[in-house]
Amino acid sequence: MKKLSAGKVSGCLVWVLVFFLLSSCLMPVAMAIGGITSGTDFVAKLLGPAYCSENTTPEMYSYATTSRDENGFSQPATAYELHCVDSNGEVVNTSLVSYAFFWIDILSVAGLILSGIFAFVLAAPAGVLIGRLLNKNKKDTISS
Repeated sequence: MKKLSAGKVSGCLVWVLVFFLLSSCLMPVAMAIGGITSGTDFVAKLLGPAYCSENTTPEMYSYATTSRDENGFSQPATAYELHCVDSNGEVVNTSLVSYAFFWIDILSVAGLILSGIFAFVLAAPAGVLIGRLLNKNKKDTISS
């Protein structure tokens, strides 16, 4: 069994640190974008084939409703549903929130993939920066 060198171990450690740093920023952004865009016609057309049968058309339906704030008071809100409409204009199937959760999950996974790619690209420069900072600290302690 081959032994791992210190450079490989530290390189992997730097990649993991950069990945966690990037994903802690990109994941909330991706989830916020997913929440904001979940009521658009683009999402209805994209996710419609997964929720609607073959001879139906996915359409986004919105209506006014109320929600409760942190103090328990009613606030006006807008709700969105994905409706599957047949050729006669009748609603065949309705997806209340599962399509939105699925859309947010898709964007979250995309955020994780981007974090992994960016971490791979930025791991070497981050490792060099960390090495320079550590060597600078060693030189400062040796000279004093």
